[in-house]
Amino acid sequence: MTARHPLTLAVAIASAAALSPAWAQDAASPESASTLDTLTVTSAATKTETPFNETPQATTRVEREDWEEKGAASVQRALNYSAGAYTNQVGASSRYDYIVLRGFSDGSLSNTFLDGLKLMGDANSYSSLVIDPYFLESIEVVKGPASVLYGRASPGGLVSLTSKRPEFESSGQVRLGVGNNAQRSAAFDLTGPLDDERRLAFRLTGLAERADTQFGPVEDKRYAFAPQLTWDMTDDTSLTLHAYLQKDPEGGYHSGVPYEGAVERHNGRKIANTFFDGEADYDKFERTQRLVGYDLEHRVNDAWTARQKLLYLDTDVTLNQVYGYGWANDTELNRYYSGGEESMQAWTVDNQLEAQLSTGRVDHTLLFGADYQRRENEVSWPSGAFPNIDAFDPEYGAEPTAMYAASEEQHDIHQTGVYAQDQLALGRWRLSLGGRYDWVDIENTNEGTGSSSELNDTQFSGRAGALYLFDNGLAPYVSYSTAFTPTSFVDANGDLLEPMEGEQIETGLKFQPNGTQDRYSLALYHIEQTNVATKEQPTDPYRAIGEIESEGVELEARTQLTDNLRLQASYSFTDITYAKSDNSDEEGNRAIYAPRHMASVWGSYALRDGALAGLGAGLGVRYNADIQADRANTEQVPDYTLVDAALSYDFGQLGMNGVTGRLNVNNLLDKAYVASCNSLQYCYFGAERSVKATVSYDF
Repeated sequence: MTARHPLTLAVAIASAAALSPAWAQDAASPESASTLDTLTVTSAATKTETPFNETPQATTRVEREDWEEKGAASVQRALNYSAGAYTNQVGASSRYDYIVLRGFSDGSLSNTFLDGLKLMGDANSYSSLVIDPYFLESIEVVKGPASVLYGRASPGGLVSLTSKRPEFESSGQVRLGVGNNAQRSAAFDLTGPLDDERRLAFRLTGLAERADTQFGPVEDKRYAFAPQLTWDMTDDTSLTLHAYLQKDPEGGYHSGVPYEGAVERHNGRKIANTFFDGEADYDKFERTQRLVGYDLEHRVNDAWTARQKLLYLDTDVTLNQVYGYGWANDTELNRYYSGGEESMQAWTVDNQLEAQLSTGRVDHTLLFGADYQRRENEVSWPSGAFPNIDAFDPEYGAEPTAMYAASEEQHDIHQTGVYAQDQLALGRWRLSLGGRYDWVDIENTNEGTGSSSELNDTQFSGRAGALYLFDNGLAPYVSYSTAFTPTSFVDANGDLLEPMEGEQIETGLKFQPNGTQDRYSLALYHIEQTNVATKEQPTDPYRAIGEIESEGVELEARTQLTDNLRLQASYSFTDITYAKSDNSDEEGNRAIYAPRHMASVWGSYALRDGALAGLGAGLGVRYNADIQADRANTEQVPDYTLVDAALSYDFGQLGMNGVTGRLNVNNLLDKAYVASCNSLQYCYFGAERSVKATVSYDF
């Protein structure tokens, strides 16, 4: 490590965890009781039921109650308070779930999994999918390589989403919301049995929402619906059919402005954080997602269980965008036009066979699997140019000065993988061994010229870990894992780049005091990635620059301090550099989109007695520091601190059982700031203050 203070802090927090007082071990509020389920739910890190403090890899699990309390409206924002996860890569944009893990931005759009299956977006296009968090039960972040179970993935980690599923006890919710920027939303969630024998259960979840944004005429709109049916065919066999339908008629803002003008003054002036560089008549982002699939599980006997999961998706995306890029003179930005018409189909299937066996003194959890992933994406990308725009006194209504023929392409990828994992328990020791072999075929075809680029690759991925579980819940561990990331990126010659490869060594300490929901973790890691694909400017071709190294420290704590007070805190130190580069000016420099320091704390206080019983309050602080603005490391984004707040009230105290009101204010102080930069020509403003009130009725 290049700095001593993160390690000193790590030791201090780990020592504090080990000395957690007895009074904290028995404090469990009804609001946090659901986190007890984390001891028995399937872990994304292992695809088996593995407790938090028996997994030799850093993970963070966020429950639905947690992000709803903070008013998170996307998966990205649900991870605002998670160690190692940077959620401000593109600032205020809500179009995609950009999540940078351990400094790696290459997987921020393509490393999301839904119920264990990869959401097969195309990172080399506009066809990346998002799932609204209202339809989810939990979100788990697996930090570091996880290719041993999932195939192609970033070495920084992956994000695993768990859907709400049908339940055999009847319940429901209706929720309404309003807020600033004309926010309004309505949602419902219904579930229960369909027959007297409770063999059939349904779930219907729906949502409609829309809002203005801080950027001129740009809007956010979404309609989503998820019908599901679970059939317990026998005591040993269960089938769940599910669908998720989402239409985003408007997808918000997704553009940036130069560093000089956003962070520093340009010609003595700064650009407002509400500046819109486009044209209302030429600005559109529309996305339609259709997902259908099933989960089938059969318990063969007390030892063996078989599963099959399948997911098919069909997505259409339309993009029209006029965007500024670089100064033309003292007041005006150059402007260009970018468009897209895309149609993507994909499906993925995962077959698993799990066994619980014993050999002498050793207990085994064995997992064998074979999965297949396929994606085909047809894209049409027109481009053009527009008149300049005054960044300080904009006037709109311009027409294009040039429009160019669209580039027509097809991106195909096929991946087949087989994997095996053995989790061994010998006394207090927990050992994990896993291996996987993949066959990957990628082909990009230019429909206009008929030319194509192909890549056929095979890859072995592995993982080994060891953990010792003390009687008091303290668990030190060490692990080694690898990752590979094939993409459809092409270089200046139109040739597909070789897959990126990564490996990680991690050691850490986890602690969960017996009989509590409290969780503490410390992780130290070193990751190396080769064949790294990147581009300096949005219009540049991709290139393989060489090697990236990332090392750091992550700390997390979630604790119930008293019957009324819950606290969570995190700190991340991330040192990620271009260790080897084809550009000698970049070698040794730090990567963009990666704060060197991130820290957060959130406290929740609930009043349970007296005249104010039912009232709850939450306050959080997020800090990001030392973010490079460009690959040459000539400038940095100024450090920024954001404050979030929440108030809630249970109207059951007034006889209105099931009715809850909530007020969330994110960026409470309305701080105007630059969140990050792709280059000195493209920096992203952070989100302004958001105020939203919701009322829900649970029955």
